[in-house]
Amino acid sequence: MAKLPFYNPVEQKVLIRNMITVTRYHDISAGHRVAGHESKCKHIHGHNYRFHFTVAAECLDSIGRVMDFSVIKDKLCQWLEDNYDHKLLLWENDPLLKQLIEIVPDDIVITPFNPTAENMAKYLVEIVGTQQLQGTGCTLVKCIVDETRKCSAGYEIKY
Repeated sequence: MAKLPFYNPVEQKVLIRNMITVTRYHDISAGHRVAGHESKCKHIHGHNYRFHFTVAAECLDSIGRVMDFSVIKDKLCQWLEDNYDHKLLLWENDPLLKQLIEIVPDDIVITPFNPTAENMAKYLVEIVGTQQLQGTGCTLVKCIVDETRKCSAGYEIKY
């Protein structure tokens, strides 16, 4: 869970906390379609996604780390492998969902959002990161989703 900045009502300002971060990326392949898109992304297609996870802590552990990179792999990268890799992500309100789920039910992940890179990044930070890093003392503060080498979107918690 993200820690909120401390608000001092006497001084009427927010005191910014220092955060130390580490970043690890993970690659998966997945399909999606953007319901309502005005161009070719309205069609089912896929990407070789790269997800960049930035994890923060207010202080380092006893050996000088925010978090061991293997913990990010186990908690966040493995979540991607288990839930999104080689799947078709479809929004729960996608008009094609009913027909596609009848044809290939094991291949579809139903998302509570239209599966744009922006929405995926936001969901990973706000929902998945909060659940997966619970009890670690660390927070997923940023996620960047690369759809291609030229195009990416991100979501970041600001302190």
